[in-house]
Amino acid sequence: MIKGLILSIQFLTRIPLNINVDFNSENLKKSTLFYPFIGILLGSLSYGTHYIFSFINRDIASLITVIMMIVFTGGLHLDGLSDTADGFFSNKDKKKTLEIMKDSRVGAFGVISLILLILSKYIIISNFKEDLALALILSMGNSRLVTLFQIAFKKNARPGGLGDMICKSKPRYFIILSSLLYILLISFINIKYLIPLIFTILIGECISFYTYKKIDGFTGDVYGATIEIGETASLICFLEVIKWI
Repeated sequence: MIKGLILSIQFLTRIPLNINVDFNSENLKKSTLFYPFIGILLGSLSYGTHYIFSFINRDIASLITVIMMIVFTGGLHLDGLSDTADGFFSNKDKKKTLEIMKDSRVGAFGVISLILLILSKYIIISNFKEDLALALILSMGNSRLVTLFQIAFKKNARPGGLGDMICKSKPRYFIILSSLLYILLISFINIKYLIPLIFTILIGECISFYTYKKIDGFTGDVYGATIEIGETASLICFLEVIKWI
């Protein structure tokens, strides 16, 4: 399990952890147990940045927080978002869409998606007047849990890719266990915070529907896109929950 934890940190973050762990099926499978909790770690680090710079100005703190969210993940999921946007909005058939997504070059739709998402996160974070810490921490956990659901219960579109490797490791047991532990944690904090999680799951299902329509399954890029869109959707829902409930 320790190897799985180390692998999940190395895979999902750019936190320097120079410990050699075999990138094999067993470790990859066990790493899925920690995905939402790595999200919590990233959210905590991101909020720490906001707290430090909030003494200067809320807008500056929000901007630097978004920048650090990118730094902590190395832009990995943003890369998946841009590739997915380029492929999905190209209006090509499945084969051509997958080829576009695999292309390392960023097209117009990829650039637009990055601008809109980063701008959205900045605006949303800057509008929090309270409870930003929990919102940010749990939103980054929520999005990664939703991605686990996709890994466990959705089919893969591209053989040989990273998404296919995770699926073939048969991680469903660890994903279910991770889900139960994470839901129990949220319920212990405050049961109303399950609402953003449910909303993020629904957003994930919408992404799944559109993904099946476009390429008939998932790839690593779509998992990354789900994480980025899920974080944003969860933050929006937290704003509403905090305001009205």
